[in-house]
Amino acid sequence: MNRRLMLTVALSVMLPWVVVAQKPDRTAPPPAGPPPAFSVPAIQKFTLPNGLPVYLLEKHQVPLVQINLLVQAGTAMDPAGKSGLANMTAAMMMEGAGARTTLVLADAIDYLGARITSTAGQHAMAVRLHTPVARLDSALALFADIALRPTFPAPELARKTKERLTALLQWRDEARMLSVVMFNRTLFGEHHPYGVPVIGNEATLRGFTREDCADFHATWFRPNYAALIVVGDVTPMSMRATLGAAFTSWKPGKGVAPSLPPIEQVAKREIVLVDKPGAAQTEVRIGRIGVPRMTDDYYALLVMNTLLGGSFSSRLNNNLREQHGYTYGASSTFDFRPLPGPFLAASAVQTAVTDSALVQFMKELRGILEPVSDAEVERAKNYVALGYPADFQTVTQIAGQVEELVSYGLPDSYFNNFIRNILAVRKEDVQRVARKTIDPDRITIILVGDRKVIDDPVRALDLGPIVHRTIDDVLGKAPVLEEKK
Repeated sequence: MNRRLMLTVALSVMLPWVVVAQKPDRTAPPPAGPPPAFSVPAIQKFTLPNGLPVYLLEKHQVPLVQINLLVQAGTAMDPAGKSGLANMTAAMMMEGAGARTTLVLADAIDYLGARITSTAGQHAMAVRLHTPVARLDSALALFADIALRPTFPAPELARKTKERLTALLQWRDEARMLSVVMFNRTLFGEHHPYGVPVIGNEATLRGFTREDCADFHATWFRPNYAALIVVGDVTPMSMRATLGAAFTSWKPGKGVAPSLPPIEQVAKREIVLVDKPGAAQTEVRIGRIGVPRMTDDYYALLVMNTLLGGSFSSRLNNNLREQHGYTYGASSTFDFRPLPGPFLAASAVQTAVTDSALVQFMKELRGILEPVSDAEVERAKNYVALGYPADFQTVTQIAGQVEELVSYGLPDSYFNNFIRNILAVRKEDVQRVARKTIDPDRITIILVGDRKVIDDPVRALDLGPIVHRTIDDVLGKAPVLEEKK
């Protein structure tokens, strides 16, 4: 027998044993290994001559740079009777700046292969630049014009106004948006910025002038309310002079923030049913006032919420989706803000099982108040800890993370200590913060669906009195976009 034949025979005899030996064990998931070592390079800081602070983090793997101008003013600073002004001002900053009109500005940005955006949140506005390093000087000139010298042309304001009025009209057909607007209003009231849509309403939108936008910008876009965040293939030495030249003309100012009404916790369980005739699904929003971002319970709350509704394998999603098939997904979240934001549990469920879904929501909200197992807590901690490095892959992601650090004055060690702080959460901490922040007897329940189908079954649950609302009650009369001829 030749050697080749002998080898073939030997392999044919051994192969079944090899296959058997290599058969994977699928009876249990593989154990999660320890979180990989994770650290963020030191954030380097310097201040421009006009007092504008700069936070710079070097990342030299790719020739890109992200520059974010963060301004500590947002929709919470909208003047009385002008809700939506911060949002409109941010949008209008991209509609012409310096000597460039809207289209010329857009073409100049595209020619450089750059991306510039301007946005408004509730407590901060931002102008963000993403550009190849080779085009930084030209892109930064456009960025500075948008941030410091927007022109707010009246024709573009009219176009933006019509876009927002159209959005308000579209919201009437979107159960999800109806539930968001009704939830925020019920929780925070009509006189708190958290309780009104960030784009404003028909009356305020129709009343905006270019002078309103220019005045809001002139008041709040000042270096003493701002910070520059730079991440990418640059160094402090190269950027100090470059940024100084771009922002040297920017002078400090003084704005007066409006006083905000106090935020009061939900006093009892309340149900608001917004009628959307013929709806195939019911949008469910359940929540109460949560906690501010700077709570000492932040890490424990992240773990607790991950277990409750903050991941695909959470209790809420496993119950309503996997076990009962009521929905494609159910979740919960704490919206952390400078002031206490909402805690929210939400889903869109089939109309016919609205009452059954509410039973399961209440079951899980009550269940999270009871002691949790070591295995559940460990799984939730690993989910948060192992996923955290994914938020630092690109220069854009890293700059976004630094925005949080700057906005809340977090320590420079925050990123590098995050995983350690998550893994230090104990199951006793989870139960403590759950009982501290979640009270199923003092919650707001918003339902947007077909009243004719869901009213009686929900009433039979005896969760509390039901207040009925129409779409007009939520959004007002439908805007008229064109004058009738």
